[in-house]
Amino acid sequence: MLLVISVALSLLVSTANALGQDTCVAFQSSPSTFTVASNGKAAPLILSSDEWPGVQRAAQDFAADIERVTGIKPAISNVSSSTPARSSLPIIIGTLGKSSLIDQIVNSTKLDVSSIENQWEAFTTQVVANPLPGIDKAYVIIGADKRGTIFAMYDHSEQFGVSPWYWWADVPTTQHSALFVTSSGCSHGAPSVKYRAIFLNDEQPALQNWAAEKFTNGTGAPLTGSPFNHLFYTKLFELMLRFKANHLWPAQWSSAFGVDDSENQFIADMYGIVMGSSHEEPMMRSIPVEWNLFGIGPWDYGVNAENIHNFWVNGTIRSKSFENVWTIGMRGNGDEPITGTAPLTLLENITADQKQILMDVLNVSDVSTIPQVWALYKEVEGYYDEGLMVEDYVTLLWTDDNWGNVRRYPLISERNRTGGAGVYYHVGDPRDYKWIASSQISKIYEQMSIAIDREATRIWVLNVGDLKPSERETEFFITYAWNSTRWTPDNLDTFVSSWAQREFDVSDSDAIMVADIVANLTRFNARRKPELLNSTTYSLINYRESDNVQAAWTVLQDASTAIYNKLPDATKPAFFQLVQHPVLASANLGNLMISAGQNNLRATQARISTNALADQVETLFEHDFDLETEYHTLLDGKWDHMMDQTHLGYQYWQQPMSNSMPLISRVQKNKQALPGVMRISPEGSLAAWPGDNQFQCAQMFSCPPPTLFIDQFNPIPNIFIDVGAGGPAPFTFSTAVNATWLTLSPSHGSISPTNTEQRVFASVDWSQLDEGLSEAAINFTAVSGNPPTTLLVPAFIVANKTTVPSSFKGFVEGGGAIAFEAEHATRNNSVAGMFWRVLPGLGKTLSGVTPWPRLGNNENNFTAGTGPSLEYDFYNFHGGNLKVTALVSPSGNGFGMDRPLGFAMQVDEGAVQSNYFFPAAAPGLEPAAWDGNEGFVANSIISAANTFSVAPGAHTLKLFMIEPAVVVQKIVINTGGVKPSYLGPPESVLIQ
Repeated sequence: MLLVISVALSLLVSTANALGQDTCVAFQSSPSTFTVASNGKAAPLILSSDEWPGVQRAAQDFAADIERVTGIKPAISNVSSSTPARSSLPIIIGTLGKSSLIDQIVNSTKLDVSSIENQWEAFTTQVVANPLPGIDKAYVIIGADKRGTIFAMYDHSEQFGVSPWYWWADVPTTQHSALFVTSSGCSHGAPSVKYRAIFLNDEQPALQNWAAEKFTNGTGAPLTGSPFNHLFYTKLFELMLRFKANHLWPAQWSSAFGVDDSENQFIADMYGIVMGSSHEEPMMRSIPVEWNLFGIGPWDYGVNAENIHNFWVNGTIRSKSFENVWTIGMRGNGDEPITGTAPLTLLENITADQKQILMDVLNVSDVSTIPQVWALYKEVEGYYDEGLMVEDYVTLLWTDDNWGNVRRYPLISERNRTGGAGVYYHVGDPRDYKWIASSQISKIYEQMSIAIDREATRIWVLNVGDLKPSERETEFFITYAWNSTRWTPDNLDTFVSSWAQREFDVSDSDAIMVADIVANLTRFNARRKPELLNSTTYSLINYRESDNVQAAWTVLQDASTAIYNKLPDATKPAFFQLVQHPVLASANLGNLMISAGQNNLRATQARISTNALADQVETLFEHDFDLETEYHTLLDGKWDHMMDQTHLGYQYWQQPMSNSMPLISRVQKNKQALPGVMRISPEGSLAAWPGDNQFQCAQMFSCPPPTLFIDQFNPIPNIFIDVGAGGPAPFTFSTAVNATWLTLSPSHGSISPTNTEQRVFASVDWSQLDEGLSEAAINFTAVSGNPPTTLLVPAFIVANKTTVPSSFKGFVEGGGAIAFEAEHATRNNSVAGMFWRVLPGLGKTLSGVTPWPRLGNNENNFTAGTGPSLEYDFYNFHGGNLKVTALVSPSGNGFGMDRPLGFAMQVDEGAVQSNYFFPAAAPGLEPAAWDGNEGFVANSIISAANTFSVAPGAHTLKLFMIEPAVVVQKIVINTGGVKPSYLGPPESVLIQ
């Protein structure tokens, strides 16, 4: 369990539902508990009549939540300090310094509230004796400010068992006959991150179409047609407050928050949501929508300053009465760079004018008291690096690269800014990815924990797209921002297992299974976003990569379906939305792409199975829409349109206007292949025999029979040859081998139009072989027709037996490579209190390793070869200049241009080689290697290679820290046989 629980109360509260919280809720009575509801009665809720309206409103939710759990709805009453509040054991709720009742209780009982006083959004709760005249005892909930009180109530609601997603994901509430809180209560200090925001973005087609159907009469807002009215936003605001977000960048591209509905801004402020606007929408005005509606002239401050200035003044007047964080600066219309020959000077003039607008309209002399943020997005970061002056009180909002890799964090010299710093975490080119969950929680943690370490904690903004496909990851981002101290690499997995128990009320073992399903779902989708997959992403011939990927998707589907089938009917809609649909839809798409690749390959091999694979691709393509329809018809269409996002057939970064199927091939089903009935296709080759094709040999005709190689330490212990039909004629086949050390299974079989191929595995009995190379000949004989005709196809297998000294422990070369996961080091050597730490679950295959703690060594780097190191013992049979490639997460140079990410390697006591793997780029830009469909961000990895001269034998590879925040996932040593693949060779045999 994730919960932090005192030993004395563990039995009482072990079923309370909370993510990363100290719990104070129990479902059984004890001498140390206070009754919330029991025996058909609920403790009444008492608030002061002078309390914040948003707190009054949240109290209504709190009462409804108690009823959801127990079936008993508590009474709510508002009283003043002059009116006696006589009640039997009530719950008293209020804000310190706002609620006259709370202030009276603090003053009369001398209640110690020093832990929350003047703290942002903090709260405390406990049982208080004789809090008010006529009340013997009460459970008192006190917030340090408005949101502190609101969060305190929702914190309890979640522990009662009401998921923040009870409406947005239809999570049912587990019923209890009684509900209690511990006398000592719960408390929480100021959050780790002050402003915790989500950003609704790229909201068309899914979110906007859904909202139009559910919240409008079909017409939308008068000027924009937007469906995002106050009815929509009240649902969103409640959700945000329930998972402790407090800041919103609203939908923008065809909407204008302050224009679409006159109630929007007022409702946000009343609920307690701090409003903002995106990185390219200064002064609380929607760009480009509002400028297109109300602007005069071009959106170019260099030539149209007066009109733009007045436009900003009007937006400031409209928003001045509400709680906001003001975006300043300016970008070009449509999220483009500003125009002009002197952008730094122009931007400094712009922000000076914006400063004056804020002072004039808000009537303040000290503008530093007004929260302001400047997003250093793309070229603006470059301007900052080139000397752009930003006022000290303005929050610097650093950004990621659109793919979850933060470009820069505050330097030591920047951490004393009064405005602080933050992070904007979002999506974008080289290809939009909005369809399905594809962000790893482990990756979010890894990047945002650096933001915590380096004090980028004033504002975090998460671009959630349409929100619905990323519910779980959104909540983790905000939960981590709420209290970062709860989460470490060692307990990160428990976020999802506890989430599963909260959402689905599953057993501990099933919760662990759900966590594993989610981890693999997001890992598989993060390896390469579904929108970037093609039919040859995963190798069709090497390392059984595509087969293994398909098998993994099958295992995942089966595991998810097994959990789904066990759930009560009331829970299935939530599980379908949050787990089952993402798994089924992602697996379907993954299988679709690989099947298309196999189809095209088999066509070149003249195999009749081409046609069955074409049928399979078409079936999978249509099934994609079936799964979408199942989602849209769930719960009588509650979420209709939410999966409208297209995701198949991308041609450039933007979404296609319609899903389109990958290209497939067919062979004529009634025509026999020219070389005969049987096709022999060996593993590791695109070719097939007999007959000619371009893949058999360099000459492309009159090529020799196939020769397959296998060695003793290959991590794949056997090799296969596919026997397939070359047309409609059925045949039987048999095999003959001239060596006893080689076994084929099966050794014979029947092939027909309904059973078009058979995979034959060849296994070696190494005990029969001497060291070195041994060759065996195989004859495949097909018999077909009446009278019978015979077709014989030969093949050869070469086995390489190798030995290592009996004393050796470590990884052994096999298949021309030595590969190992970075976490599987032989030794981990610390220096100056720093070491390499495993980040479980991160990356494409297993995990990552990174230097820890990140702020160790006084935040200095190490000279190559002197820092903490990992050592890997290995044995190679082939020597020479060996290429050693570290597969590294595509993190940005977060310490600035003069501290690029780097690591060093050494083999034995040879020369230490440094590798600064992230290419240099112009300020504000990404390097060319980052971009494109085959760039390192699309591939989710940077291949950082060094070459070492290594003799055959036992050696040690050392991986040294130079800079913190490097994440190494896997290391591959090419001894001459590494083959093209997406995930790299499988991990080598390890002798222990």
